[in-house]
Amino acid sequence: MAERRLGARLRLGIRAPRSRPLVAREERRVRRRGDPRHPVIDVRDVSKTYTLGEIEVHALRGVSLRIERGDFVAIMGSSGSGKSTLMNILGCLDVPTAGRYLIDGTDVSELDEDDLADLRSRKIGFVFQSFNLVARTSAIANVELPLAYAGLHRAERRARALRALRSVGVADRARHQPTELSGGQQQRVAVARALVTNPSLILADEPTGNLDSQSTADVLRIFKRLNEGGRTVVLITHEPDLAAQAQRVVHLSDGRIVHDERSRQADERLDGGGS
Repeated sequence: MAERRLGARLRLGIRAPRSRPLVAREERRVRRRGDPRHPVIDVRDVSKTYTLGEIEVHALRGVSLRIERGDFVAIMGSSGSGKSTLMNILGCLDVPTAGRYLIDGTDVSELDEDDLADLRSRKIGFVFQSFNLVARTSAIANVELPLAYAGLHRAERRARALRALRSVGVADRARHQPTELSGGQQQRVAVARALVTNPSLILADEPTGNLDSQSTADVLRIFKRLNEGGRTVVLITHEPDLAAQAQRVVHLSDGRIVHDERSRQADERLDGGGS
C-alpha cells in the first residue's frame, strides 16, 4: 500500500541524495537546452500484474493517461478498480509490468533507487488519508522533513516550512504536536509538507477520508487555490462530490480507463475563453 510505504520513508528517512542528484542534473539540462514543456504525467499503455501463487491479478490493463502542467484531475473507481495501483505508479512507489511512465519527461524505468528517491522527494508532494505525521514531533518539524532529506541548512528549512504552514492557514499551530491538532489541522500540516519542496505534482490519495464535512471543504479549497496558482493536482477518490471539484474526472474499472471527461469550465480556461 502506497500510504504505508511512503509513511515508513517519512518516519525512518530516505536515502541521502547524491552530490548531483537527478533533479539538479535535470535543471542543468533544461537551462542548457530550454524548457521541453513535457506533461507532468505521461502514462503509456501501462499494465500491472501481480502473481499470487498460481493466480495472476491484472490490476492495470493498458492504461494511457496524459496530465498537463496546471491541471486538476480526479481519478475515481470502486475497490479493485486499479486506482490504488495507478496511484502507486504515479508516485514512483511501484513500477509497471509493461508500458512506460514519464514524469516531467523523465522515464522512471531508467532510474536507479537513488534517483527515484530524489524524484519522489523533490517532484511529488504526497497527501494521504491518515496524514502520516510523525508523532511527538511539532508541526513545523514534520513539514521540514523533506527539506532535511534534501540536505538544506536548518535556518532555510525552518523558514520554508513556516511559509508552507502559513500558506495553508496553520502557522499558529507550528509548535503543536499531531495529538494537539484536529483532523483538519493535521491534514493541512500534511499538505504543507507536500508543498515545501515546490513539487511539480501534488498527489492526494483519499485526502478527506478521515475528515468532517467542514474540514473536507477547507482542504478542498486549499487544493483548488494551489491549482489556481499553477500547481498540478491529482486527487484519488471514490467520492463523486469530491471528484466534481476537479477540472477533469478519470474513471477506472477493472484496471482500464472507462471514462475521461473534462468540465466545460476547464475547457474554457485552457482555450483562453474562461474568466
